[in-house]
Amino acid sequence: MLVLVKECVFSTCRYYGGVINRVEALKSWDLLFHNLYKVTTYRITLFSTEKCVSALESGLQKYLNRLVDAHQNEVCKDESISEILKLRDIPQLLNEKVKVTENIRSLNDLVSDDEEMKQLAKEEKEMYKEQLRDIDGRIFENIAENLGFQQYESIIMEIAPGVGGQEAMLFVKDLLDMYMSYLDHLGFDYELMELLQTEGGGIRKATLLITDGRAYEKIKYESGVHRVQRNPVTEKSGRMHTSTAVVTVCPEPKDVDVTLNEKDLKIESKKASGAGGQHVNTTNSAIRITHLPTGKFVTCQSERSQIKNKQLALKKLKILLYEDQLEAQTSFISQLRKKQMGSKLRNEKIRTYNFNQDRVTDHRISDGTMHNLKELMKDGAPLEKLVDKIYKDMQRKTILEIVEREASHCT
Repeated sequence: MLVLVKECVFSTCRYYGGVINRVEALKSWDLLFHNLYKVTTYRITLFSTEKCVSALESGLQKYLNRLVDAHQNEVCKDESISEILKLRDIPQLLNEKVKVTENIRSLNDLVSDDEEMKQLAKEEKEMYKEQLRDIDGRIFENIAENLGFQQYESIIMEIAPGVGGQEAMLFVKDLLDMYMSYLDHLGFDYELMELLQTEGGGIRKATLLITDGRAYEKIKYESGVHRVQRNPVTEKSGRMHTSTAVVTVCPEPKDVDVTLNEKDLKIESKKASGAGGQHVNTTNSAIRITHLPTGKFVTCQSERSQIKNKQLALKKLKILLYEDQLEAQTSFISQLRKKQMGSKLRNEKIRTYNFNQDRVTDHRISDGTMHNLKELMKDGAPLEKLVDKIYKDMQRKTILEIVEREASHCT
């Protein structure tokens, strides 16, 4: 098990298991992560078999060598390598790596009986090795940054109750308020496409359309099951209840056009339902659109105008249908990105909000506990801090995923 230790905080990557404490064997890995995260001190402790240590180092160097070979030969049949070579700054960094490697090779070819010359050559060789470690770190940093960045013109965020009845619906309202505060803090444009309220003040379903090219990077890791633990206002005995809500995030890439044929659509109008004042249940402003080939449907009643609701519903349907195309476009990089999202498993509990203890815990990272929960729910800054932690952790996992493909599995 690889454990990254910063002061007293442990971050565990579950790739290798074992019982032998090995530090010296991973000095190059230490420097790689030093460059990757721009931190001042990291200690790395590896509990592993010697075979696993060798496999990890071998996998790292093997992958770098494959990148260099493909770059020099300009011909590569491996799609994943080809995609990496297209990333910004990678060719330049590989050229630097080749040049430094040649310098080391030239020093190795020198033969001299002069002890002073030998010492100078040794010192120069160590300098080149240090440069190589720095270049390797910058290569993987560049890969992580590019693999993690995706830009879409618009995305849809849906929040719906899980288990817990009315309390779960009240939690949906709290999450909606939290995310709108978060979006306001980030300065993103958004609109409420759908809001199905309950008489008790809860929400059966809320849908946000966020139109900002930077939004996906700040929201994609919110997908999953959110759990709340608190004493409901409706509970007379004062017992703590546990409820859940499900958040889903679906992007609409600007380079993909989903065509909707009129013959494939069933469009129905109805009176709006739920809380909303005098305009509810008075006009047929609510719209339901069914995509007949797939059976998928959407509803929209957030606007008083039927035309506006129809426009929003069509936009939402296009984004939902894109999910099918996304499944068909899985390359090596997109597979890594989908793993990072963690949004496809609805039973995956990603975060717990404990109101009684005034804390929130994100279960995907080791240092994901924050206090002052009320501030996090009302002010976007604390949530942004938590999201940034998750993003950095996913960068590290991307690097380990790449290396793991080259390393031999432990037996």
